[in-house]
Amino acid sequence: MSRRWIPICSVEDIPRLGARRVQRPGDIDVAVFRNAEDKIFALVDRCPHKGGPLSQGLVHGETVACPLHNWQIDLADGCARAPDVGCIPRFAVQVQDGQIHLDADELMS
Repeated sequence: MSRRWIPICSVEDIPRLGARRVQRPGDIDVAVFRNAEDKIFALVDRCPHKGGPLSQGLVHGETVACPLHNWQIDLADGCARAPDVGCIPRFAVQVQDGQIHLDADELMS
């Protein structure tokens, strides 16, 4: 099955160590992150602990710290780092010619 990619924004639209929220119809938003090495990640915008908005957290390395209780969430797999436990869904990301794309089917599911 081939993916249908939807353009979201330019890499430059997201500040280094920052995030951008992408709205989903009738569901939890997606947080798209950019780290210091310009790697792009996309996760559900809700911490697995108390539902804090990860898009408002601090990015460092390949983790984001939840703004509510500082849980460290791995940007690559969406899982909390030990000793905390829990995972959130992640989304496929494609960067092409400086544009960030997300999978249309994942966004709608």
